[in-house]
Amino acid sequence: MTIRVVLADDQALLRSAFRVLVDSEADMRVVGEASDGAEAVEVARREEADVVLMDIRMPGTDGIVATREICADPALARVKVVILTTFEQDAYVLRALRAGACGFLGKGAEPDELLAAVRIAAAGDALLSPAATKGLIRRFLTHDGGASGGSDGGGGGVPGLDVLTAREREVLSLVAGGLSNDEIAGRLTVSPLTVKTHVNRIMGKLGARDRAQLVVAAYESGLVRPGAQPGGRPP
Repeated sequence: MTIRVVLADDQALLRSAFRVLVDSEADMRVVGEASDGAEAVEVARREEADVVLMDIRMPGTDGIVATREICADPALARVKVVILTTFEQDAYVLRALRAGACGFLGKGAEPDELLAAVRIAAAGDALLSPAATKGLIRRFLTHDGGASGGSDGGGGGVPGLDVLTAREREVLSLVAGGLSNDEIAGRLTVSPLTVKTHVNRIMGKLGARDRAQLVVAAYESGLVRPGAQPGGRPP
C-alpha cells in the first residue's frame, strides 16, 4: 500500500525538498501541499491522506488548530499528524500532542528519520522518536500548566485512570517512559503481543488515538511524574 502524504508548511522551498524526499520512496508519495492549517485540513480530506507532516507556525490557521480539526473529525480518523518544528524544545509541541498529533520531528532531522516518521505514523504507532519527545512532555507538563492545560481540546482530555486495571496502569507507566512494546515485554516477562493487546485496551478505555496521547495522559493524571523512573510509582 502506498502511504499518501500531505505537506503543510508555509515555506514553499521546504515543501519542495520534502516532496522530492518522500516521492523518492516506492511506498509513499505526496498527494497534496498546503501553506496554512485551513488548507491542510481541506487537502487531507480531499486527498484521503494517511499522514500529514504539519508545521506549527503558519499564517492564518496554525498547525495546532488544524491538528485539532483533523483529529476531531471522525471522517479523518485514519489521518495521522506528525508535527514538524524548527525548535524541538517548543511549548507548542505539547499543545499539538494534546490536540491529537501522533508525535513530532525537528526540521533538522536526517532524511531517514523523516521517512521513518512517515512509516511509523502510517502504521498507527506514535512517533515517540526522537526520544526528546518524552523530555519535552515532562518539561512542559511541569511548566506549561500540567493537567490544567486542557484548553486545547480535540483529544487532550481523558477519563480517570480508575478505568484501568493494575497491570494496564503498569503498562501505561512504561509507555510513558518511552519504552517500546518489546522493551515492556522484557520488563514484565510477557510476550510483545500481550503488551500490544494491553496498549490497545488502554487506548480504547482512555479514548486515546495513539501512544503519544497515552504519554500525555500518564503525566497529566499524575501516574508518572517528571524525573520518575519508567514503571515507577508517583512520589
